[in-house]
Amino acid sequence: MRASSELGLKAKRFMDKGELVPDALVLDLIGQRLDRADARDGFILDGFPRTVAQAETLAAMLRERGIRLDKVVAVNVPDEEIIRRISGRRTCRKCGAMFHIIYDPPRNKDICDACNGELYQREDDAEETVRTRLEVYASATRPLLDHYAQQGLLAQIEGVGSPSAIEQKILGALGLA
Repeated sequence: MRASSELGLKAKRFMDKGELVPDALVLDLIGQRLDRADARDGFILDGFPRTVAQAETLAAMLRERGIRLDKVVAVNVPDEEIIRRISGRRTCRKCGAMFHIIYDPPRNKDICDACNGELYQREDDAEETVRTRLEVYASATRPLLDHYAQQGLLAQIEGVGSPSAIEQKILGALGLA
């Protein structure tokens, strides 16, 4: 999206409406990204796949490219913490700077520190929307976690704590710490 590619702009239209980006488009984006030179030595996918069907399609894409999936890390966070994290996000309409009303608040409520633009909450960050997304995620994710556990690829960590502590847990699960 940042590069304003055709696929990125298509995805942005769905995201701006708070909708999930269709699988076919996500897979096109991932395939395009995997083909870039900087992904040859490794990559991390965040938030994908979300369903067993997506996982199977991803596996086929990786096989076509001769890439082996090393590990799947599930970061487990209580729903109430996820709601607090997501529903507290604010974005500047003018420059796109991000703030959080609890963890990184602006100096002046609803005003961007960088450019004095108006801060707003994206529709898909509203608490009720987040709760609905969590319900959908939970119903689709359990089978996915089981899918990767059966393959011996799943590592689960607790995602509560400081960002650096969580990063260390992830690195440990990947065998990089």
